[in-house]
Amino acid sequence: MVVALFLDSLHINFDFLCRVFEAVIKAGAKTLNVPDTVGYTLPSQYGEIIRQLIERVPGSDKVVWSVHCHNDLGLAVANSLSAVMAGARQVECTVNGLGERAGNASLEEVVMAVRTRADIFPVETRIDTTQIVPASKLVSQITGYPVQPNKAVVGANAFAHASGIHQDGVLKARDTYEIMRAEDVGWSANKIVLGKLSGRNAFKQRLQELGVELESESEINNAFTKFKELADRKSEIFDEDILALVNDESVTNDKEQYAFVSLSQHSETGEKPHAEIVITVDGKEVKSASEGNGPVDASLKAIEQHVKSGAEMVLYSVNAISGSTESQGEVTVRLQNSGRVVNGVGSDPDIVVASAKAYLSALNKLHSKADRVAAQG
Repeated sequence: MVVALFLDSLHINFDFLCRVFEAVIKAGAKTLNVPDTVGYTLPSQYGEIIRQLIERVPGSDKVVWSVHCHNDLGLAVANSLSAVMAGARQVECTVNGLGERAGNASLEEVVMAVRTRADIFPVETRIDTTQIVPASKLVSQITGYPVQPNKAVVGANAFAHASGIHQDGVLKARDTYEIMRAEDVGWSANKIVLGKLSGRNAFKQRLQELGVELESESEINNAFTKFKELADRKSEIFDEDILALVNDESVTNDKEQYAFVSLSQHSETGEKPHAEIVITVDGKEVKSASEGNGPVDASLKAIEQHVKSGAEMVLYSVNAISGSTESQGEVTVRLQNSGRVVNGVGSDPDIVVASAKAYLSALNKLHSKADRVAAQG
């Protein structure tokens, strides 16, 4: 039995709150959750609330005290950690800090704070921290919300040292400016992994190192073919490129209703952008063309002009997979139709092509009725 009581932070009738918790413990509750649901408290206040509850509620030692903090003031992690110091032993948190409004406490920050400052926190999480970055990337791709580069622990710049003083310090003694190792949270030490001349065995080995398991030789062959195509267009292939490539549904799904074939678009200052696209519908090639407010808009309208799905686009998100103009663009498109919400993801060095692939991916999910994604607030 789990009981959650929502705090109005500083307007608490503490005697009543203690009586309620005492009653639910007697009724058999094993976990008591005390959320700061509007993100209003400060760490010292929130920690004191938890400390007093544990001290004053009869039977408090027989239950697990849980906390759930929102990040409206950017204090969700700090409040959660303050509660842990006060005796809470369960923290409700989310990968990348996702959640309504400003989000919730970030799992990766809570976990690594407890691990890094073991001298302060008398607890451990037993979480495999090497899976933090892979989980972050997966959640980012599924939701379509990119992780900001300067995000703690999982941001692309979290372990980058631009300052000359920092660089010199890291070279002389790594722990001078690195309080945790990038490898410990799942960052790969080998960023540039393969190139145009790499063979199938090297590609397959790298998939294994990245923890990617393709179910059949056919899927491996499809992935390798797409890798070679990408290598012809991009001089350096990063781990992120490979992960985006194998997440392309055309690698693992040979029975897509809609598939991308080719795209031609024209955009010129003062002229209406125009796009012509070739796709397959149930294996048969069809052509469609449309104008739009930009090359992406024209391309997606060209697709919709033929498929006539009637779906509403509720999210369009673009993320650069690596950090150069040669980078692949990863696009997430979220479509809604008849109460269903689905995500489609596409990647390509050409952002317009990536957008078309993402749109087709979402249409395939709407057609299959297999994937259901809850809309994010």
